[in-house]
Amino acid sequence: MRAGARVAQEPVIVWTRPERGTRGPAAVHTRAEVAEVAVRLADRGGLEAVSMRRVGAELGTGQASLYRYLGSRDDLLDLMTDAVAGEIDLDVPLTADPVEDLVALAMRAKDIRLRHPWLVDVPPEPLRIGPNGMDFLEYALQALAPAGLPGHTGMEIVALLNALTEQFSRAELQSGRGLTGRQGAQAAYIGQTAARGGRPHLAAAMARQSEADPAQDERLRFERIMRRVLTGLVTQGGGS
Repeated sequence: MRAGARVAQEPVIVWTRPERGTRGPAAVHTRAEVAEVAVRLADRGGLEAVSMRRVGAELGTGQASLYRYLGSRDDLLDLMTDAVAGEIDLDVPLTADPVEDLVALAMRAKDIRLRHPWLVDVPPEPLRIGPNGMDFLEYALQALAPAGLPGHTGMEIVALLNALTEQFSRAELQSGRGLTGRQGAQAAYIGQTAARGGRPHLAAAMARQSEADPAQDERLRFERIMRRVLTGLVTQGGGS
């Protein structure tokens, strides 16, 4: 290496950074306290309400002081998402039925997303996972163990479970706020187009949907669909 050349450093994520640095004033708050404040702000005002300045103010410290605990806002998001992942009950005994155990786990994970609506707005990162997230993953893979699937298949199934849970949570949160003008116009367009003929399968599906109870329990619908999906994945996964 030539003289003066800089050595590229690997990014340091929050989980590998010492909680209390060896230089500068001693940290007076824990990461758990920082995460608790940030989650509280997000629960009240959404993800946009969370900033390093506001978290610092809630803690009674300056924004600059937060960098004793964090390297960036991504670190703060990591702490927040892992903190709420810790709310998912992983002490529920497994039944040795992978489908039923994973459906129940997905239901509990969805409840957490509905309790903290800002979670669906966190920028997705496949590896945004901390200690609580890894406990969730371990539990899910343990639930799948009786199926005897290859390890990579199990990981794929858990990833799909998480993706579907997030998508259903987003849709349920959106339905609670009502359709926007644009969404209402799009729904009307689909219905009107199906009614004109030429698309009999779409028309039949739309008719059945209109006959359904508009107050249908979203929880039961999510449970039913997750069970269908997971049954297919677990049954067919052994050939992967």
